[in-house]
Amino acid sequence: MLVKCVLCDREGEISDDAPEAKRLRNRPIHTYMCPECHDRISSRTAERIATGKFCFRRTSASAEERF
Repeated sequence: MLVKCVLCDREGEISDDAPEAKRLRNRPIHTYMCPECHDRISSRTAERIATGKFCFRRTSASAEERF
């Protein structure tokens, strides 16, 4: 299956049998992100969390209590 990264517009290919391919076919709201962009975002998020100034925004008070 041909896919395109939503951030860098790099085209790639994933196996038709992969769970991610099925998710993209059946639910158009899901988007594909290449491994390089995914790693970059996860590392930068980890850096922001490590600063101590990063706070998660929750939608409800009950969600806040669970964390």
